[in-house]
Amino acid sequence: MKKNMGTIDRSLRVLVAAGAVAGSGVLGFSTAGGIVLLVVAAVMAATSASGFCPLYTLVGIRTTGGGDAKVGGHQASQPHTAA
Repeated sequence: MKKNMGTIDRSLRVLVAAGAVAGSGVLGFSTAGGIVLLVVAAVMAATSASGFCPLYTLVGIRTTGGGDAKVGGHQASQPHTAA
């Protein structure tokens, strides 16, 4: 598994995981909605900890290194123009 998630992406997933756990507590941990939120939190925490997202691999997204995100193997930044 090669890392395909950048630092910002991983940080946002940690925040989403924390929010999902909090939401699960509000709904009740044993309710259907609470359980779904706990599963979402577990997936977000696991992908953040590993730095690898299987869905990103399927779609061809990479948010690591170089400052520019890659989507489908192509640069996602604006093209450079000559002065």
